[in-house]
Amino acid sequence: GTLPVINKQAVEMAVRVGLALGCEIAKKTKWDRKSYYYPDLPKNYQISQYDQPICGEGSLDIPGGDGKDATNQRTIRITRAHLEEDAGKLMHEAPGGAPIDHSIVDLNRAGTPLLEIVTEPDFRTADEAVTFGQMLRDICRHLGVTEGDMQRGHMRFEPNINVHIEKDGETFKTPVVEIKNLNSFKAVHGAITHEYQRQVDEWLETGKVMGARAKSTRGWDDNKFVTTPQR
Repeated sequence: GTLPVINKQAVEMAVRVGLALGCEIAKKTKWDRKSYYYPDLPKNYQISQYDQPICGEGSLDIPGGDGKDATNQRTIRITRAHLEEDAGKLMHEAPGGAPIDHSIVDLNRAGTPLLEIVTEPDFRTADEAVTFGQMLRDICRHLGVTEGDMQRGHMRFEPNINVHIEKDGETFKTPVVEIKNLNSFKAVHGAITHEYQRQVDEWLETGKVMGARAKSTRGWDDNKFVTTPQR
């Protein structure tokens, strides 16, 4: 079928980013409908690349530590980068930050092209995640792919976090939590830092460990500086 929103320019920009990250560029790709219902997706499906993404494996080297130690580089492996339609946006506070007891659905960006970049679990600290994000934004700005204004939704980050806890010679892995739609590096650092401690505290209280269906999704409250359950 036709793809009215995933246009030639979006594909060219995706390839440009993929080449900058050393990704394998696919000779053939295809599109699938990802069908699900959510208030930010009123047509009930999303056009997305699934098993044949435009960009395959790659990597990006970042400074170690707090991002300032260039002599101690770390390699962050890129799993894939694929194109899809963006969904809408659910806002849980009023414009300007005023509290509300409901959610607002903003569909202005629904259907626009989005390049989703997925990494391997190579990050060890919140500082490394922020450094990677800043370098990725700079690369994309240099390539002319995006203005990189995170407050306007040009780039968003969704870290997946879990903790490996060593006790009495045994390793306990906490359930993976995905934190959705972080739109500032302050939020990225705060959400990862808070979620790390929250998972350790939850494990100490409940002993809950990773299972086949244990992954959950949380949001970030920028005012209270805590993660909150979503789905």
